[in-house]
Amino acid sequence: MNTPLTTQPDPGAPRKKHRNLAQSVVANIADGIRNGSSKPGDKLPTESELMRTQGVSRTVIREAISHLQASGLVETRHGIGTFVLAASSSGSFDIDPETVITMRDILAILELRISLEAEAAGLAAARRSDEQLAQMRMALDAFQKSAHEHGDSVAADVQFHLHIAQATGNRYFVDILTHLGTTIIPRTRINSARLAHDDPAAYLDRVHREHEDIYNAIVRQDPETARAAMRTHLSNSRERLRKVQDSMALAS
Repeated sequence: MNTPLTTQPDPGAPRKKHRNLAQSVVANIADGIRNGSSKPGDKLPTESELMRTQGVSRTVIREAISHLQASGLVETRHGIGTFVLAASSSGSFDIDPETVITMRDILAILELRISLEAEAAGLAAARRSDEQLAQMRMALDAFQKSAHEHGDSVAADVQFHLHIAQATGNRYFVDILTHLGTTIIPRTRINSARLAHDDPAAYLDRVHREHEDIYNAIVRQDPETARAAMRTHLSNSRERLRKVQDSMALAS
């Protein structure tokens, strides 16, 4: 067995705000596992050692370990300790939305979405039916209505993206987006408008205009413009979240 995992940051570092503590511990340990510095079979430090090196409470450490277990990165053997697991070799693909918890995770999902959904928009423009177009229109109208009434616009947002996936005629686009569920919409995990000191109404209005650009390109059956509009929409979402990440770092 390899030597026990060591973790950062320096124990003398200032403590972060409570809401970000478990996420920070998860990110620190997961980074070590994913970059290969922590090997399968390595034993994590004890709770007491992690408390010291991470500068957090036992409750925070236990919450972080639970998230790592849910991600399939570690397993706890009662009475022995917590160990790094080998990557699954089953060949199955799985993203558990419940493990998308840190800002880094959400930004990584957005990178995936940019590649996936830009192509979906192009295919939808080429293949969509009038009925599918009507479903997209209904979702956009529902989004705008919810935004104006200060309601929950997330459901309509999800539906718009799923209707585009359905219009590709390729069920795998639908399967992946359905699997991710509301995790594909970052607002369900982080109030990015508030944290970026942005006006929520203005934020939703910008999102609506971006959606309309995508929809109009699909109406015109213009695949290249649809791809570009979707890429712009999701890239803007990524930049908004990066501003949130910067704000959180400054506040910590």
